[in-house]
Amino acid sequence: MLRFSDGSVHEFGAAEANTTNNRMELTAALTLLEKLAVLPRDPSLTIRTDSKYLIDGFSKWINGWKRKGWRTASGSPVLNRDLWEALDAARISGLPFTYVKGHSGDPDNDRCDAIAVAFSKGRVPQLAQGKVAAPPAVATPAPEAAAPPALQQLLTRLELADRLADGGYGLSLLELAQLVEQPLKALEARDGPWRWRDWLVVPAAEGRWRLTRDASGSPQAEEMQDG
Repeated sequence: MLRFSDGSVHEFGAAEANTTNNRMELTAALTLLEKLAVLPRDPSLTIRTDSKYLIDGFSKWINGWKRKGWRTASGSPVLNRDLWEALDAARISGLPFTYVKGHSGDPDNDRCDAIAVAFSKGRVPQLAQGKVAAPPAVATPAPEAAAPPALQQLLTRLELADRLADGGYGLSLLELAQLVEQPLKALEARDGPWRWRDWLVVPAAEGRWRLTRDASGSPQAEEMQDG
């Protein structure tokens, strides 16, 4: 779960076969770090997790593991080395991990646990992808004119695209595919600028892509319809 200062909440989830709780906890942290790398961050931002394995490994043990050639104090190979190396490479300076006790009534932690359990059982839960209002004092029916979930999710993606364009942030090909909701393979063949809705998508350094507002409707950019 990723919270923004304007009240927006973005939830993510996935599942893998033949894995462990530890690997999925590391994978979740890695996914979050990769998303945060291209977003503006509040100075007080922290990543809250109920995984002491993640916190201790990331902040204490990893330097010793690297000095010993990815061996533990007992000399055995470090488990999940591939994920630890990826996490170390994705590290964001000044962004701490803080511990929250699991199953303790913390609303955000309980929600993340519910998402994880649903995916582990082969279900795909409804994930929040937009602004969440404060809960009302009493229960009230949902307004009949509320936008359908698909439109709410689209609005969130468009708002995010505006943020990315305004900040000049670079996106990896995978992040771009997630934003425009297009298959990764469909984007791999692109090597020049193209249009997505109201933005030009232009190649940047190190294989990244940037969004710029396309107010002119420039014909030289190939248009790509949003799915």
